[in-house]
Amino acid sequence: MKNALIAMLMVVGLMALTACQSTEPAPAPAGGDGNSATTQPAIGPAPGAGPDANTVAVVAKAPAGDMEAIPLELPKPRFSGTPKNLPPGTRVKITKGPSKPRPPFLAPKGVKNVAFKRPVIASDMEPVIGTLDLITDGSKEAVEDAYVELGPGVQWVQVDLGAEYTIYAIVNWHEHKDPRVYKDVVIQVADDKDFITNVQTVYSNDHDNSAGLGLGEAWEFFETNEGHLIDCKGVKARYVRAYSNGNTADDLNRYSEIEVYALPAK
Repeated sequence: MKNALIAMLMVVGLMALTACQSTEPAPAPAGGDGNSATTQPAIGPAPGAGPDANTVAVVAKAPAGDMEAIPLELPKPRFSGTPKNLPPGTRVKITKGPSKPRPPFLAPKGVKNVAFKRPVIASDMEPVIGTLDLITDGSKEAVEDAYVELGPGVQWVQVDLGAEYTIYAIVNWHEHKDPRVYKDVVIQVADDKDFITNVQTVYSNDHDNSAGLGLGEAWEFFETNEGHLIDCKGVKARYVRAYSNGNTADDLNRYSEIEVYALPAK
């Protein structure tokens, strides 16, 4: 009788111990606590797992909702076609048939031309024709009072944006009343007006380093009413400088307009 009572007590104690263990929380995974494992969503697929369907959908839809065409307004065209005889040494890609309009350039929403009405300086502060403020006045038609003419040789014009910006595109117009090619077109950006700090070349077609700024791999191009658009890929800078070294019609340098499409830098 005594032995039976002891056995019964042992069974009851074992059942109580088992019930207590089943109500304790499961141990947290290594590297975190129980709450982080259950309340914080995972970022990206787990190692070795396939892509998460919701994550892929968000990534695919984000560009369409966050990007839009820059508000670029083009001047009227003044000519069509290209000259049959190019000067020796000119590096221009000639396309057969009529040229197609440039497709819209997409950038984050809110991008605008931050160069409008901003101050301009140049390598020659006394232009042959025009005044430097014409370069950011918004007028880019192919007329004589819409461009600045600097002398021969390597020259530059520079725009102070007033603050640091994240730059997505720069559009540069030289004189475009007839089909000419400007030589050694180089576009640089920097943090300071003297172009010493964080100088970055965002475009160069100087294939023989005749401007002394390094070799450029881009092709030369005919000036048109579309201007030349440069994808700056979000580079950060305050100052924009545009170089040239004469053109295929004469040795002078003419600048009509520079537009910089950007957002304030974060």
